[in-house]
Amino acid sequence: MPHQTSTVAASSEDIDVPAPTSGNSLIWSDARLLGFPLMDEVHKDFYSVALQLVTCTNATAAAAMEAFEKHAVSHFDQEDEWMRSTNFPPRQCHVDEHAAVLKSVSDVREAVLQGHADAELVRQLGTSLFEWFPGHADYLDSALAAWMTKQTMGGKPVVFRRKL
Repeated sequence: MPHQTSTVAASSEDIDVPAPTSGNSLIWSDARLLGFPLMDEVHKDFYSVALQLVTCTNATAAAAMEAFEKHAVSHFDQEDEWMRSTNFPPRQCHVDEHAAVLKSVSDVREAVLQGHADAELVRQLGTSLFEWFPGHADYLDSALAAWMTKQTMGGKPVVFRRKL
């Protein structure tokens, strides 16, 4: 499949941003809803903060990394707390995947801060996150959302999606 790019306005520059090869959008959509409102809001925030990675410039790369790392730590800590407090059975696999993402984020952030990498690496990380996230959400997070809904409401999540 040929590498596709799209142009996204960022500050006063135009940046060619690689389009995700899996067809996943860089913009939040109701198609991503899992039916656990608190988790859905955190996931919506993920899209907003991750978009800053794929649209950053050399001048904004460090700030974009800092904002994403702060979001990711909070996001993953929240999910880990939900898994602990509800005794979610396959917790360790989920936690391990979060740890791997945080390691990558930390490594890229450190490389940018030390001047060993620029916005290009940050944009690549952002693109990779957009390619990783739908599968993570569809399999690991959806199972957690269903588990928590069953624990708190006695049933499965119901999701209403808008057709736009």
